[in-house]
Amino acid sequence: MIDKLELLIALAKEKHFGRAAEACGVTQPTLSAGIKQLENILGVLLVQRGSRYLGLTPEGERVLDWARRIVGDARAMRQDLHAMRAGLSGHLRIAVIPTALAMVPALTTPYRERHPEVRFTILSRTSAEVLRLLDDLEVDAGITYLDNEPLGRVRSMPLYRERYVLVTSQDNPLADRREVTWAEVGQIPLCLLTPDMQNRRILEKMLARSGAPAQPTLESNSMIVLFAHVRTGRWASIMPEMLAGTLGLTETLRAIPITEPDVVHTVGLVLAPREPGTPLTNALETEAKRVAQALNR
Repeated sequence: MIDKLELLIALAKEKHFGRAAEACGVTQPTLSAGIKQLENILGVLLVQRGSRYLGLTPEGERVLDWARRIVGDARAMRQDLHAMRAGLSGHLRIAVIPTALAMVPALTTPYRERHPEVRFTILSRTSAEVLRLLDDLEVDAGITYLDNEPLGRVRSMPLYRERYVLVTSQDNPLADRREVTWAEVGQIPLCLLTPDMQNRRILEKMLARSGAPAQPTLESNSMIVLFAHVRTGRWASIMPEMLAGTLGLTETLRAIPITEPDVVHTVGLVLAPREPGTPLTNALETEAKRVAQALNR
């Protein structure tokens, strides 16, 4: 039964019979037969059939919700039993918004010191992708904004509060200021994240409120790309204060707090709404509490 639910989850994700079969490591006829057997067991039509995938039926969407819960719980049970026998080990997958990537070692490094048999995959994703991957059981946890856009059905834990600075060269007319306003920042050419990033939407909202809509001269989905351009001395950007400090300012760069207003957003850990959690995510929550206490002293 669980293996057939996993087939349904894969089909809903890939929206294509062939790709779903490949993702599950089975042939397309095997996948189709598995979905058909699941329909027979439940007595409802799950997939709208045609010459290609047309989507799930309303009953299929409801079963998909249950499938994610059941498959997630089954994986958690297996992980829990393994941890009882052999200690904590396995693979922890975390999706992270670009602006929070620099703080991830504060979680993973002490985690691995306590649990050396755990390995990690860290993915840089938009806030929307973080939630989708978590919902589709493709990651175990996410790090994203908690208070700006709806999170949906997740458990969350605040890690730190994000403030913003103007990162620019010493040649910029604003470089000698102790602080600058959003209105002033909106008057200079900026390089910013792409519009699909929630950080970009936060900054656009603040700049628009100040009467200076964002008009970036360069966009990227990578903070490293933005910072590399700023380091040339020819560009300026708005970055989270913590990230700017982690990337490291040179003698020719300045990070100037942006005020009027002093904008703060909460970044935190998000997990599937499953109780109890898996041993891996339970240990991650414990580590996150330590990090939050350290960052918010």
